[in-house]
Amino acid sequence: MTTFRISEAAALLGVSSDTVRRWVDAGRLGAGRDEHGHRQVNGADLAAFARSQIEESGDGNRFRGIVTEVIRDAVMAQVEIAAGPFRVVSLMSRQAADELGLEVGVVAVAVIKSTNVVVEIPGHERVASYL
Repeated sequence: MTTFRISEAAALLGVSSDTVRRWVDAGRLGAGRDEHGHRQVNGADLAAFARSQIEESGDGNRFRGIVTEVIRDAVMAQVEIAAGPFRVVSLMSRQAADELGLEVGVVAVAVIKSTNVVVEIPGHERVASYL
């Protein structure tokens, strides 16, 4: 059974350790204690909680963040958004970037729609195959 320390759960959920502790204290997220008395969250429970957070927000493929870089040429624009711990880069027409008013410091939402997703396990050399 995989378990996570509060700090690890917080990093996976993209929130602070204090937020995870408040959720545990409020009974929103279950946690037990290890042999040293430290709180631990069961991996399956954490996954269920993460799924419920996505379902509640309805934003599973939407990342709100701040534009950190815009590179334009005559036809195309490359836009980089920092959304929490995630870096999202989009290529679009320059006209679209101009019409949206995309500049460094603007709040934007990256909507992800992908046909390919590569899954990796940290610390493993193998990568799952995909179609």
